[in-house]
Amino acid sequence: MTKPLLLFFLLLQLPLSSTAQEKLRAREHGIAPGILTPGPLNTITDVAGVSVGQKNLVIGDSIRTGVTVILPHQGNIFQEKVPAAIFVGNGFGKAIGTTQIEELGNIETPIALTNTLNSFLVANALIDYTLSVPENTKIRSVNPVVGETNDGWLNDIRGRHVKSSDVMEAITSASTGAVEEGNVGAGTGTRCLGFKGGIGTASRKLPKEKGGYTVGVLVQTNFGGILTINGAPVGEELNNFYMAEDVPYVVDGSCMIIIATDAPLSARNLKRLATRSFLAFGKVGSFSSNGSGDYSIAFSTHPSVRVPYSSTETVRTIKTVPNDEMSPLFLAVVEASEEAIYNSLFMATDMEGQKGRTMKALPVEKTLSILDKYNARKK
Repeated sequence: MTKPLLLFFLLLQLPLSSTAQEKLRAREHGIAPGILTPGPLNTITDVAGVSVGQKNLVIGDSIRTGVTVILPHQGNIFQEKVPAAIFVGNGFGKAIGTTQIEELGNIETPIALTNTLNSFLVANALIDYTLSVPENTKIRSVNPVVGETNDGWLNDIRGRHVKSSDVMEAITSASTGAVEEGNVGAGTGTRCLGFKGGIGTASRKLPKEKGGYTVGVLVQTNFGGILTINGAPVGEELNNFYMAEDVPYVVDGSCMIIIATDAPLSARNLKRLATRSFLAFGKVGSFSSNGSGDYSIAFSTHPSVRVPYSSTETVRTIKTVPNDEMSPLFLAVVEASEEAIYNSLFMATDMEGQKGRTMKALPVEKTLSILDKYNARKK
């Protein structure tokens, strides 16, 4: 057999994945929710200092999973903790480290996303990473933060294939630049609103007179409902939605929403910011079904509100955004969360997984026709 012919046959054996097709983000299709302007990359990394790293595991015919890590800044996160908060939309999940976030109002490790049964191993890897940093040689307690969704329909989830080395690779490869979306990292094997889900991200930049702050969002989508895009009933038009007659549909799943901002916010106002992201969750057609673990974690990167591990201060004086100036940030997080979820759908591709199962991606051309029918996108 000639080399070109052999290569052709080898390519036929590759599983369908995020690299199989060129995809366009939602905004490139004229889907631009809201009135605010995205940041330069329209990603969570538009918040200065935030980096994202991912490791995909697409192996054989049954491993379809991975890990995604978000680093709040480029320094020692344990020594310079960031104020943070969590909002639980529906608690059917295994989010690790949330009680200490709730109690102390800060995060001291990278945030990792993975699959349900791998969340505990990934948490252990975050501890290993934190203990390995030279400045942390004397610490005796670490609160790793891990979110998860269940990718067990496409992925051999019981195999717990994400290893510590995969987490380390994701951390060391994390970049402050563009973020890959769709069937990548923790979104490799997920499904969303009846179609292939995955990782999505977006951002919003406030005008100078409103503070000039940036809000960035990254989502891991794996939930059901009735897909709605810019108000158009896409799921109904495609006859692929929860409670549709004679249509097999899994409504349970989960969604992780990670929010970063450079606005100097207290943990209390970060909680309020995290809460607003669920307005977007509803706008896209979710209603947080019984079996859906839906969590939103928000943090601030502003240097003035970081929490030092060691300090001689008995009283801290910090300046934060007051309540009356929070509304623009609330708008920004709703818009960015909505667009991030759309991006997770538009950037995903068909995925074949365990037991010969295939999850089809959102049919883009049909979807655009529906949006045009309802005047739901910009031309």
